[in-house]
This record gives sequence, C-alpha cells and structure tokens, in this order.
Amino acid sequence: MREKQLNNDLFQPAVISMEASEKITEESTSFWQDARRRLFENKGSVAGLIIIAVILLFAFLGPVLSQYGFDDQDVSRANLPPRIPVLEKVGFLGIDGVDIRGVNQYEMKNQKDNYYWFGTDALGRDQFVRVWKGTQISLYIAFLAAAIDMVIGVAYGAISGYRGGRTDNIMQRIIEIVIGIPNLIVIILFILILEPGILSITISLVITGWTTMARIVRGQILKLKNQEFVMASQTLGANSSRILTKHMFPNILGSIIITSMFTIPNAIFFEAFLSFIGLGIAPPTASLGSLVNEGFKSLQIYPHLVLYPAVIISLIMISFNLLGDGLRDALDPKMRK
Repeated sequence: MREKQLNNDLFQPAVISMEASEKITEESTSFWQDARRRLFENKGSVAGLIIIAVILLFAFLGPVLSQYGFDDQDVSRANLPPRIPVLEKVGFLGIDGVDIRGVNQYEMKNQKDNYYWFGTDALGRDQFVRVWKGTQISLYIAFLAAAIDMVIGVAYGAISGYRGGRTDNIMQRIIEIVIGIPNLIVIILFILILEPGILSITISLVITGWTTMARIVRGQILKLKNQEFVMASQTLGANSSRILTKHMFPNILGSIIITSMFTIPNAIFFEAFLSFIGLGIAPPTASLGSLVNEGFKSLQIYPHLVLYPAVIISLIMISFNLLGDGLRDALDPKMRK
C-alpha cells in the first residue's frame, strides 16, 4: 500500500488572534451568583422556599380574611368541625361539617350559613384565625432567635476567636457556664419573675440561644486569622475591625447563614414544647404549640383542633431544614461540580 506524500497543500497556517485567545466564552459569575444558581437547582430547597413563602403569606393575610378575631368567643358555635365552600361536597376530604360520629354539627347548631375552614374550638373561636395568628407568634420567636444568633453569637464568637489567648479562654469558660444551664430552668425562673408569654421566652433566648453560633464563628475565625491574606492586611496596617469586616466575615458568611437557617426550626420546636407544657404563650393569645396543647385534650372527639396547627409546625420545620440543606450545599465551594 502506497503511503501518501506529505506536502504543503495538506496544511494551512493557524490564525492566531490575541483578542480571540483572551475572549471569555462563558459568562463570568461571582461566588454569590453561582451559589444562587446551585440553590435553585436543588429541588428540595426550592420546595422549602415555596412552602415558607406560602406560610408567611397566610400568616399575615389569614386573620384578615375572616370576619372574626382570634379571641372572639361564642359558645353557640363551639367545637364545629371544618367546613369549606364547594369542597364540602367532596365527602372523603372531611371538611363537610360532619364530625367523627357522623353528626352534621352545623345543622344541629343552626350554623348552616357559616363556614369555618379549620373549625372552631371549645369556646367557639375561629380556628382558622387562631392558627395563622399562632403562626405569626411562632415565626416571630423563630426569627428572633436567628437575629440573636446573628448579633450576639457572631460578635461574641468573632471577638473570642480573633483576640485569642487569655481573652478567648475567659470567654469560652463563660459559654460553658451558659450551656450548662438548661433553657427550661431559665424559662421557669423568668416565669416566676414575670409571667408566661413572649417576653419571658425572648429573655431566655437572649441569655442562652446564641452559644452554638458563637462557637461556630470562633472556630472559623481561628482557622482564618493565620491565613496569608490576613497577615498581608495586618502588614499593610489594617486595624482589627477592618480585617474582621472586610476579610474574615465574607469568608464565614456562608456558615453564619446556614447556622441561622437551622436555628429557626429549633426555636419553633422549643416554643411549641414550652407552650405544650403550659410554660409558653398565655391565653387568649395563641401560638402553634398552645393550640396543639388545647386540642390534645379532646383529640379523640375533635381531632381538627390538633391536626391543623401540627401540620403547620411540621411544614415549617421541614421547609426550613430543606432550605438549610440547600444553602449548605450552595455555599460550600467543595460541593461544586
């Protein structure tokens, strides 16, 4: 077989352009743009974000949609099961005004023209209004806990880790003392001084709720403060506040956000637990935990009193955990594909 001769006609000179070699073929993205893209690619975090948005919307619009207040009482409409227009004709949904004994409570109590989407409680109060009003209280406590983490926990942990030495030792011993005091004991002490309610829960969170964030921030600061870019900034004469705000905080912001996202469901569960054992929100004000506590007493006869607040608590905790997982993956550079 004859080999093909190589000659100049078989080759063409390559066109080398400096502009073409330096041209960026893909769009340049920052760290936060890439994190946002990866967050929205995570179906679980998107689902959690949508659930949170819907719950927030109903929490603020729900009480406005009803003509009744959260504390309006009328025993003539006590313990009515859920009833929703149009959907009441679908029997298997259980929202047709018929209780578990097969009795139409609306006809029996002359309430044929009224609709209570979540039913009513033993005092005739509209559960739809009370559930969403309770959601407001629970979300307030949850976001308050996150704010305390962001302010007290971040500042305390940053100072402890950056100063180091004796200052760090003293501050960490203080954290160990605070952690050693159970939250329930602190709540009981403030209830004895004040009374059950939002104020006592708020003060207890201010005292004990920031320790986890402080430890996480301290660990991140200890890891970063000996890095080359920090030492270079110190060599150029930057003061401590500038190094913390301009160089360290941007590098630990992901950890702060993730920890705050996981703080929110923990705070909601904490408030629900306190209200369930009678140490939380005082009536007539409602929270999701207090509503579960009230409905639990008549669970077998009127299950709707427990069902709706329990479902809302579960959805809030699941959605914030899903969002926290998505943020953890999106803000971690090691998770990039």
